[in-house]
Amino acid sequence: MDGITFQKLRDIEARFAEVEARMSHLAVAQDQAAYQKLAREAKEIAPIVERYRAYKDALQELAKVQEMAKAESDPELREMAHEEARAFEAKRDALDALIPLLLVPKDPNDEKNVLLEIRAGTGGDEAALFAAEMFRMYQRYAERQGWKVDVVSQNRTGQGGLKEVIAMVEGERVFSKLRYESGVHRVQRVPITEGSGRIHTSAITVAVLPEAEEVDVKIEQKDLRVDTFCSSGPGGQSVNTTYSAVRITHLPTNTVVSCQDEKSQIKNREKAMKVLRSRLYEVALAEQQKAIASDRKSQVGSGDRSEKIRTYNFQQARVSDHRIGLTLHRLHDVLDGDLDEIVAGLIAHHQAEKLKA
Repeated sequence: MDGITFQKLRDIEARFAEVEARMSHLAVAQDQAAYQKLAREAKEIAPIVERYRAYKDALQELAKVQEMAKAESDPELREMAHEEARAFEAKRDALDALIPLLLVPKDPNDEKNVLLEIRAGTGGDEAALFAAEMFRMYQRYAERQGWKVDVVSQNRTGQGGLKEVIAMVEGERVFSKLRYESGVHRVQRVPITEGSGRIHTSAITVAVLPEAEEVDVKIEQKDLRVDTFCSSGPGGQSVNTTYSAVRITHLPTNTVVSCQDEKSQIKNREKAMKVLRSRLYEVALAEQQKAIASDRKSQVGSGDRSEKIRTYNFQQARVSDHRIGLTLHRLHDVLDGDLDEIVAGLIAHHQAEKLKA
Protein backbone atom coordinates (compact mmCIF):
# COMPACT_ATOMS: atom_id res chain seq x y z
CA MET A 1 0.00 0.00 0.00
CA ASP A 2 1.48 3.36 -1.01
CA GLY A 3 2.06 6.40 1.18
CA ILE A 4 -0.79 8.41 -0.35
CA THR A 5 -3.29 5.64 0.49
CA PHE A 6 -1.90 5.38 4.03
CA GLN A 7 -2.31 9.13 4.53
CA LYS A 8 -5.87 9.00 3.26
CA LEU A 9 -6.64 6.16 5.68
CA ARG A 10 -5.10 8.07 8.57
CA ASP A 11 -7.29 11.08 7.72
CA ILE A 12 -10.41 8.89 7.59
CA GLU A 13 -9.55 7.32 10.96
CA ALA A 14 -9.08 10.79 12.49
CA ARG A 15 -12.39 11.94 11.04
CA PHE A 16 -14.10 8.84 12.43
CA ALA A 17 -12.81 9.63 15.93
CA GLU A 18 -14.01 13.23 15.54
CA VAL A 19 -17.48 12.13 14.41
CA GLU A 20 -17.81 9.70 17.33
CA ALA A 21 -16.88 12.45 19.79
CA ARG A 22 -19.37 14.90 18.27
CA MET A 23 -22.10 12.24 18.31
CA SER A 24 -21.55 11.74 22.04
CA HIS A 25 -21.92 15.47 22.58
CA LEU A 26 -25.07 15.70 20.43
CA ALA A 27 -26.66 12.73 22.18
CA VAL A 28 -26.46 14.72 25.41
CA ALA A 29 -27.68 17.89 23.68
CA GLN A 30 -30.58 15.91 22.09
CA ASP A 31 -30.05 17.41 18.63
CA GLN A 32 -31.54 14.51 16.67
CA ALA A 33 -31.19 16.00 13.17
CA ALA A 34 -27.46 16.68 13.54
CA TYR A 35 -26.96 13.36 15.33
CA GLN A 36 -28.58 11.38 12.48
CA LYS A 37 -26.45 13.19 9.89
CA LEU A 38 -23.25 12.25 11.74
CA ALA A 39 -24.52 8.70 12.33
CA ARG A 40 -24.89 8.23 8.56
CA GLU A 41 -21.33 9.47 8.02
CA ALA A 42 -20.00 7.17 10.75
CA LYS A 43 -21.82 4.19 9.24
CA GLU A 44 -20.30 4.94 5.84
CA ILE A 45 -16.66 5.19 6.97
CA ALA A 46 -16.74 2.60 9.77
CA PRO A 47 -15.95 -0.37 7.44
CA ILE A 48 -12.88 1.47 6.10
CA VAL A 49 -11.62 2.29 9.60
CA GLU A 50 -12.25 -1.28 10.80
CA ARG A 51 -10.22 -2.80 7.97
CA TYR A 52 -7.48 -0.18 8.21
CA ARG A 53 -7.02 -1.01 11.89
CA ALA A 54 -7.01 -4.74 11.06
CA TYR A 55 -4.37 -4.03 8.39
CA LYS A 56 -2.17 -2.16 10.90
CA ASP A 57 -2.58 -5.00 13.41
CA ALA A 58 -1.60 -7.55 10.76
CA LEU A 59 1.55 -5.57 9.92
CA GLN A 60 2.54 -5.35 13.59
CA GLU A 61 1.95 -9.04 14.25
CA LEU A 62 3.78 -9.97 11.05
CA ALA A 63 6.82 -7.93 12.12
CA LYS A 64 6.80 -9.66 15.53
CA VAL A 65 6.70 -13.23 14.22
CA GLN A 66 9.33 -12.45 11.56
CA GLU A 67 11.66 -11.27 14.33
CA MET A 68 10.84 -14.40 16.32
CA ALA A 69 11.65 -16.57 13.30
CA LYS A 70 15.02 -14.88 12.88
CA ALA A 71 15.92 -15.19 16.57
CA GLU A 72 14.66 -18.76 17.07
CA SER A 73 17.34 -21.46 17.11
CA ASP A 74 14.97 -24.43 17.40
CA PRO A 75 14.10 -25.58 13.81
CA GLU A 76 10.60 -26.73 14.78
CA LEU A 77 9.72 -23.50 16.57
CA ARG A 78 11.25 -21.49 13.71
CA GLU A 79 9.03 -23.31 11.21
CA MET A 80 5.98 -22.60 13.39
CA ALA A 81 6.92 -18.90 13.38
CA HIS A 82 7.25 -19.00 9.57
CA GLU A 83 3.80 -20.58 9.28
CA GLU A 84 2.32 -17.87 11.49
CA ALA A 85 4.09 -15.23 9.39
CA ARG A 86 2.56 -16.68 6.20
CA ALA A 87 -0.90 -16.46 7.78
CA PHE A 88 -0.38 -12.78 8.63
CA GLU A 89 0.98 -12.13 5.11
CA ALA A 90 -2.18 -13.66 3.62
CA LYS A 91 -4.34 -11.47 5.86
CA ARG A 92 -2.28 -8.39 4.96
CA ASP A 93 -2.54 -9.13 1.22
CA ALA A 94 -6.32 -9.70 1.41
CA LEU A 95 -6.82 -6.37 3.18
CA ASP A 96 -4.40 -4.70 0.78
CA ALA A 97 -6.69 -5.76 -2.08
CA LEU A 98 -9.95 -4.89 -0.30
CA ILE A 99 -9.18 -1.46 1.15
CA PRO A 100 -8.75 0.36 -2.21
CA LEU A 101 -12.23 -0.87 -3.21
CA LEU A 102 -13.65 0.63 -0.02
CA LEU A 103 -11.98 3.94 -0.86
CA VAL A 104 -13.79 4.22 -4.21
CA PRO A 105 -16.13 7.24 -3.79
CA LYS A 106 -19.71 6.21 -3.06
CA ASP A 107 -22.48 7.35 -5.35
CA PRO A 108 -24.70 9.63 -3.23
CA ASN A 109 -27.73 7.98 -4.85
CA ASP A 110 -26.82 4.44 -3.74
CA GLU A 111 -28.97 4.64 -0.61
CA LYS A 112 -31.99 5.99 -2.47
CA ASN A 113 -35.26 4.32 -3.43
CA VAL A 114 -35.88 4.03 -7.15
CA LEU A 115 -38.51 4.61 -9.76
CA LEU A 116 -38.59 1.47 -11.95
CA GLU A 117 -40.03 1.94 -15.45
CA ILE A 118 -40.53 -1.00 -17.82
CA ARG A 119 -41.88 -0.55 -21.36
CA ALA A 120 -42.56 -3.03 -24.14
CA GLY A 121 -40.39 -2.37 -27.19
CA THR A 122 -40.12 -4.20 -30.49
CA GLY A 123 -42.16 -7.38 -30.69
CA GLY A 124 -45.77 -6.33 -30.17
CA ASP A 125 -47.79 -8.61 -27.86
CA GLU A 126 -44.76 -10.83 -27.20
CA ALA A 127 -42.76 -7.83 -25.94
CA ALA A 128 -45.67 -6.88 -23.66
CA LEU A 129 -45.79 -10.42 -22.23
CA PHE A 130 -42.04 -10.30 -21.64
CA ALA A 131 -42.40 -6.91 -19.93
CA ALA A 132 -44.90 -8.49 -17.52
CA GLU A 133 -42.47 -11.37 -16.80
CA MET A 134 -39.63 -8.93 -16.18
CA PHE A 135 -41.74 -6.92 -13.77
CA ARG A 136 -42.55 -10.14 -11.87
CA MET A 137 -38.80 -10.90 -11.82
CA TYR A 138 -38.03 -7.56 -10.19
CA GLN A 139 -40.92 -7.98 -7.75
CA ARG A 140 -39.52 -11.36 -6.66
CA TYR A 141 -36.01 -9.96 -6.38
CA ALA A 142 -37.41 -7.15 -4.24
CA GLU A 143 -39.11 -9.70 -1.98
CA ARG A 144 -35.77 -11.50 -1.50
CA GLN A 145 -34.17 -8.16 -0.53
CA GLY A 146 -36.97 -7.17 1.83
CA TRP A 147 -37.95 -4.20 -0.35
CA LYS A 148 -41.43 -2.78 -0.96
CA VAL A 149 -42.80 -2.39 -4.51
CA ASP A 150 -45.61 0.14 -5.04
CA VAL A 151 -47.16 0.36 -8.53
CA VAL A 152 -47.62 3.95 -9.71
CA SER A 153 -49.23 3.19 -13.07
CA GLN A 154 -49.55 0.33 -15.52
CA ASN A 155 -51.00 -0.26 -18.97
CA ARG A 156 -52.03 -3.88 -19.51
CA THR A 157 -52.81 -5.71 -22.73
CA GLY A 158 -55.64 -8.19 -23.30
CA GLN A 159 -53.29 -11.19 -23.08
CA GLY A 160 -51.96 -10.25 -19.66
CA GLY A 161 -48.93 -8.38 -20.91
CA LEU A 162 -47.75 -4.91 -19.94
CA LYS A 163 -47.22 -2.12 -22.44
CA GLU A 164 -45.83 -0.05 -19.59
CA VAL A 165 -45.47 -0.25 -15.81
CA ILE A 166 -44.02 2.31 -13.41
CA ALA A 167 -43.34 1.36 -9.80
CA MET A 168 -41.60 2.80 -6.77
CA VAL A 169 -39.18 0.38 -5.10
CA GLU A 170 -38.34 1.26 -1.50
CA GLY A 171 -35.81 -0.31 0.84
CA GLU A 172 -32.16 -0.47 1.81
CA ARG A 173 -29.63 0.44 -0.92
CA VAL A 174 -32.12 -0.14 -3.74
CA PHE A 175 -30.43 2.10 -6.32
CA SER A 176 -27.00 0.58 -5.64
CA LYS A 177 -28.30 -2.86 -6.69
CA LEU A 178 -30.79 -2.01 -9.44
CA ARG A 179 -28.93 0.84 -11.16
CA TYR A 180 -27.33 -1.43 -13.79
CA GLU A 181 -30.68 -2.79 -14.97
CA SER A 182 -31.27 0.31 -17.12
CA GLY A 183 -31.15 -0.50 -20.81
CA VAL A 184 -32.66 -2.82 -23.41
CA HIS A 185 -33.39 -6.40 -22.40
CA ARG A 186 -33.82 -8.90 -25.27
CA VAL A 187 -35.81 -12.13 -25.21
CA GLN A 188 -35.37 -14.96 -27.72
CA ARG A 189 -38.08 -17.62 -27.69
CA VAL A 190 -41.06 -19.09 -29.52
CA PRO A 191 -44.04 -16.84 -28.68
CA ILE A 192 -47.26 -18.50 -27.54
CA THR A 193 -48.92 -16.85 -30.56
CA GLU A 194 -46.44 -18.48 -32.98
CA GLY A 195 -47.86 -21.55 -34.72
CA SER A 196 -44.83 -22.56 -36.82
CA GLY A 197 -42.42 -22.83 -33.89
CA ARG A 198 -40.11 -20.06 -35.09
CA ILE A 199 -37.98 -18.24 -32.51
CA HIS A 200 -38.68 -14.51 -32.30
CA THR A 201 -36.55 -11.76 -30.79
CA SER A 202 -38.39 -9.10 -28.81
CA ALA A 203 -37.19 -6.35 -26.52
CA ILE A 204 -38.23 -4.18 -23.61
CA THR A 205 -36.65 -1.11 -22.05
CA VAL A 206 -35.94 -0.74 -18.35
CA ALA A 207 -35.17 2.57 -16.66
CA VAL A 208 -34.05 2.83 -13.03
CA LEU A 209 -34.21 6.37 -11.67
CA PRO A 210 -33.12 7.39 -8.16
CA GLU A 211 -36.02 8.85 -6.23
CA ALA A 212 -35.61 12.59 -5.99
CA GLU A 213 -36.52 14.43 -2.81
CA GLU A 214 -37.82 17.97 -2.82
CA VAL A 215 -34.35 19.18 -1.79
CA ASP A 216 -32.84 17.50 -4.89
CA VAL A 217 -35.14 19.12 -7.45
CA LYS A 218 -36.81 22.48 -6.98
CA ILE A 219 -40.17 22.58 -8.77
CA GLU A 220 -42.12 25.83 -8.89
CA GLN A 221 -45.90 25.53 -8.72
CA LYS A 222 -46.21 28.12 -11.50
CA ASP A 223 -44.35 25.69 -13.79
CA LEU A 224 -46.97 22.95 -13.34
CA ARG A 225 -50.25 22.29 -15.11
CA VAL A 226 -52.40 19.75 -13.27
CA ASP A 227 -55.30 18.04 -15.07
CA THR A 228 -57.71 15.56 -13.52
CA PHE A 229 -59.68 12.94 -15.42
CA CYS A 230 -61.64 9.76 -14.88
CA SER A 231 -59.71 6.54 -14.35
CA SER A 232 -59.83 3.88 -17.05
CA GLY A 233 -59.36 0.13 -16.91
CA PRO A 234 -60.14 -2.29 -14.07
CA GLY A 235 -61.05 -0.65 -10.81
CA GLY A 236 -64.65 -1.27 -9.81
CA GLN A 237 -67.49 1.19 -9.46
CA SER A 238 -65.32 4.31 -9.16
CA VAL A 239 -63.89 3.91 -12.67
CA ASN A 240 -65.16 6.63 -15.04
CA THR A 241 -67.29 8.14 -12.26
CA THR A 242 -64.81 10.23 -10.26
CA TYR A 243 -62.01 12.52 -11.39
CA SER A 244 -59.34 10.72 -9.34
CA ALA A 245 -56.70 10.30 -12.08
CA VAL A 246 -54.07 13.04 -12.29
CA ARG A 247 -51.88 14.29 -15.14
CA ILE A 248 -49.10 16.75 -14.33
CA THR A 249 -47.20 18.68 -17.00
CA HIS A 250 -43.91 20.40 -16.18
CA LEU A 251 -44.16 23.31 -18.60
CA PRO A 252 -40.45 24.32 -18.89
CA THR A 253 -39.40 20.81 -19.98
CA ASN A 254 -42.77 19.59 -21.33
CA THR A 255 -42.43 16.51 -19.10
CA VAL A 256 -45.80 14.80 -18.64
CA VAL A 257 -46.60 12.20 -15.96
CA SER A 258 -49.90 10.66 -15.00
CA CYS A 259 -51.16 8.39 -12.25
CA GLN A 260 -54.50 6.65 -11.86
CA ASP A 261 -53.55 3.65 -9.74
CA GLU A 262 -55.13 5.00 -6.54
CA LYS A 263 -58.80 5.85 -5.99
CA SER A 264 -57.78 9.05 -4.20
CA GLN A 265 -56.87 12.09 -6.30
CA ILE A 266 -54.55 13.28 -3.52
CA LYS A 267 -52.60 10.00 -3.49
CA ASN A 268 -52.39 9.96 -7.28
CA ARG A 269 -51.03 13.50 -7.25
CA GLU A 270 -48.40 12.56 -4.64
CA LYS A 271 -47.26 9.58 -6.74
CA ALA A 272 -47.22 11.64 -9.93
CA MET A 273 -45.05 14.29 -8.24
CA LYS A 274 -42.59 11.57 -7.15
CA VAL A 275 -42.33 10.40 -10.76
CA LEU A 276 -41.92 13.97 -12.03
CA ARG A 277 -39.17 14.77 -9.51
CA SER A 278 -37.29 11.59 -10.37
CA ARG A 279 -37.44 12.24 -14.11
CA LEU A 280 -36.27 15.83 -13.75
CA TYR A 281 -33.51 14.63 -11.41
CA GLU A 282 -32.40 12.08 -14.02
CA VAL A 283 -32.09 14.85 -16.64
CA ALA A 284 -30.07 17.02 -14.24
CA LEU A 285 -27.78 14.09 -13.35
CA ALA A 286 -27.23 13.21 -17.01
CA GLU A 287 -26.17 16.78 -17.76
CA GLN A 288 -23.87 16.82 -14.75
CA GLN A 289 -22.22 13.50 -15.64
CA LYS A 290 -21.82 14.55 -19.25
CA ALA A 291 -19.98 17.68 -18.16
CA ILE A 292 -17.76 15.82 -15.68
CA ALA A 293 -16.93 12.73 -17.74
CA SER A 294 -17.56 13.64 -21.37
CA ASP A 295 -14.28 12.10 -22.51
CA ARG A 296 -14.46 8.73 -20.75
CA LYS A 297 -16.90 6.03 -19.80
CA SER A 298 -16.84 5.79 -16.02
CA GLN A 299 -19.72 3.43 -15.32
CA VAL A 300 -20.97 -0.01 -16.37
CA GLY A 301 -22.86 0.74 -19.53
CA SER A 302 -24.31 4.15 -20.14
CA GLY A 303 -27.85 3.37 -19.09
CA ASP A 304 -28.87 4.47 -22.58
CA ARG A 305 -32.11 2.78 -23.44
CA SER A 306 -30.95 1.90 -26.94
CA GLU A 307 -28.17 -0.25 -25.49
CA LYS A 308 -28.80 -4.03 -25.47
CA ILE A 309 -27.48 -5.01 -22.08
CA ARG A 310 -28.84 -8.53 -21.60
CA THR A 311 -30.36 -11.43 -23.55
CA TYR A 312 -32.76 -14.06 -22.21
CA ASN A 313 -32.72 -17.16 -24.46
CA PHE A 314 -35.49 -19.60 -23.51
CA GLN A 315 -34.44 -22.41 -25.87
CA GLN A 316 -31.03 -22.65 -24.19
CA ALA A 317 -32.28 -21.59 -20.71
CA ARG A 318 -29.54 -18.95 -20.93
CA VAL A 319 -29.13 -15.41 -19.61
CA SER A 320 -26.20 -13.37 -20.98
CA ASP A 321 -25.15 -9.97 -19.71
CA HIS A 322 -23.19 -8.46 -22.60
CA ARG A 323 -21.44 -5.77 -20.56
CA ILE A 324 -19.44 -8.13 -18.36
CA GLY A 325 -19.49 -11.30 -20.50
CA LEU A 326 -21.46 -13.25 -17.87
CA THR A 327 -23.58 -16.19 -19.05
CA LEU A 328 -25.80 -18.24 -16.74
CA HIS A 329 -27.64 -21.39 -17.84
CA ARG A 330 -30.42 -21.10 -15.27
CA LEU A 331 -32.88 -18.73 -16.89
CA HIS A 332 -35.87 -19.78 -14.80
CA ASP A 333 -34.04 -19.11 -11.51
CA VAL A 334 -33.18 -15.62 -12.75
CA LEU A 335 -36.78 -14.94 -13.81
CA ASP A 336 -37.82 -16.11 -10.34
CA GLY A 337 -35.83 -13.22 -8.88
CA ASP A 338 -32.40 -14.81 -8.34
CA LEU A 339 -30.36 -11.86 -9.60
CA ASP A 340 -27.63 -11.96 -6.95
CA GLU A 341 -24.85 -13.31 -9.17
CA ILE A 342 -25.59 -10.85 -11.98
CA VAL A 343 -25.86 -7.87 -9.61
CA ALA A 344 -22.65 -8.84 -7.79
CA GLY A 345 -20.78 -9.17 -11.10
CA LEU A 346 -21.93 -5.76 -12.30
CA ILE A 347 -21.05 -4.06 -9.01
CA ALA A 348 -17.57 -5.65 -9.00
CA HIS A 349 -16.98 -4.58 -12.62
CA HIS A 350 -18.17 -1.05 -11.85
CA GLN A 351 -15.77 -0.80 -8.88
CA ALA A 352 -12.86 -2.07 -10.98
CA GLU A 353 -13.60 0.52 -13.67
CA LYS A 354 -13.75 3.32 -11.09
CA LEU A 355 -10.40 2.19 -9.65
CA LYS A 356 -8.86 2.37 -13.14
CA ALA A 357 -10.33 5.84 -13.64
